[in-house]
Amino acid sequence: MFTGIVQETGIVKKAESLNGGGMQFTIACSFAESCHIDESIAVNGACHTVTAFDADTFTVQSVEETLRKTTMGSLKEGTVVNLERSMTLQQGIEGHLVQGHVDTTGEIISMEKEETGWLIGVRYPEEFKNMIVGRGSITVEGISLTIAREESNEFTLAIIPYTWEHTNLNKKSIGDLVNLEFDIIGKYVVKYLAGIGRDSL
Repeated sequence: MFTGIVQETGIVKKAESLNGGGMQFTIACSFAESCHIDESIAVNGACHTVTAFDADTFTVQSVEETLRKTTMGSLKEGTVVNLERSMTLQQGIEGHLVQGHVDTTGEIISMEKEETGWLIGVRYPEEFKNMIVGRGSITVEGISLTIAREESNEFTLAIIPYTWEHTNLNKKSIGDLVNLEFDIIGKYVVKYLAGIGRDSL
């Protein structure tokens, strides 16, 4: 479980194909030496398990299902990624509850610089429209963000300067894909209401 508060950005040092269709990534970051085997780390919002580490890097593997649902397959050497270690009972939930289970990807369709921050527009698959709520929480590239406005299957995010400077959003361009995880509470509510609707027919 995570909170969507990115701890730091890391750099992909190796991106290797695995037999069977998966991929293995070696990522450099400042906390690598304190990692442990089987630790959960969110990489651009996708929960991964540490399989190896040293003083400078840690290694994770993405299976085919992860590659299908996320942008992990597009990572290459030199890519900057958002990193968050799993939450502990001692820390506050400063973002919102995030599982690290990416639901789908969205496409950046606009990036507008304002006086103090940025407005980023994202288009996502229409099948997920009932998961979006204006002023609600969403995880984009592992970042806990608030939806500023919504229209059809598009939403806009207002990015403060700190988030812009300390995440990989400043590396993005129009047309790039981003990982999306919708609010877990909203997903349960939608499923529950859908179940009531089916049972009452």
